[in-house]
Amino acid sequence: MNPLTPARHLARTLGYYARRGSRDRADHETVANLVWEGEGLPHGLDVSWLGTAGFVLSYQGFDLLIDPYVTRMPLREMLSRQVVRPSEAALDAWIRRADAVLVGHTHFDHALDVPEIARRTGATVYGSRSMHHLMGLHGLAGQSVDAEPYRLYEAGPFRFSLIPSLHSKITLGVKVPMGGELTCEHLDGLFPRAYRCGRTWAFHIEVAGVSFYHQGSAEMIDEAVRHRDVDVFLCGIAGRQFSDRYTERALTLLSPKWVVPTHFDDFFRPLEAPQGFAPDVDLTGFVEEVARVSGEFQVRTPRLGG
Repeated sequence: MNPLTPARHLARTLGYYARRGSRDRADHETVANLVWEGEGLPHGLDVSWLGTAGFVLSYQGFDLLIDPYVTRMPLREMLSRQVVRPSEAALDAWIRRADAVLVGHTHFDHALDVPEIARRTGATVYGSRSMHHLMGLHGLAGQSVDAEPYRLYEAGPFRFSLIPSLHSKITLGVKVPMGGELTCEHLDGLFPRAYRCGRTWAFHIEVAGVSFYHQGSAEMIDEAVRHRDVDVFLCGIAGRQFSDRYTERALTLLSPKWVVPTHFDDFFRPLEAPQGFAPDVDLTGFVEEVARVSGEFQVRTPRLGG
């Protein structure tokens, strides 16, 4: 996919809204036809999707969380300058326990719930300097690791490293929304747009003889990717239209057996509501993009909570 000018990005987005109904119907059908039943996973390893880019990997009594965001604030709250607190009810319903939490960047839809999850569970949080700063605002700096790239960390049976990455420039292909470091100095200033992106990470995870690669935003630094032949690629796809040949580049670099798209849902809807889709995400189109790269990749769609 060639880079587009801002005007062409805008025209494409307007075209999406003109046919949104048919696109959403096609994406619902794709979800139903390709639902992941755990193919490729060894006995005892469970993978649960939390919506957006969030996952829980469970094995031998240990839970590793990735980008857990279950509060799902309405759009009107995201646009306000009011502090949004984590939803106690949503955390009670969706987060049982956590031993370690990996955070790819500090936009609210990846990081808002993390300090409260850490407080509840005692989990250690691995992420960027911005994530460490956010944890410090909540008095939890001692549970936070400002991670080193490629360093191998361990939590129970899980071994993982953080890979330098990028966030897609979803503001008409020009810039990353809410870019820069999270610098808020007081909790009463943590309105949604104060959750600046900070440094972006991808994750390579090994457990029970299988490997995962989690790419929470649809852009990457090709030369930073050191892992090949991964078993399961948890592939963020929202905003990939703003990244040149993202699908082709990612699949060629990682050569995964299983491709599980993520970050395609409407994260302004509660998790218990009927699933919606992020604007112009085109899940069906992503499956077609994968097939054009190679018919050997197996694509499966995640199911909430399982």
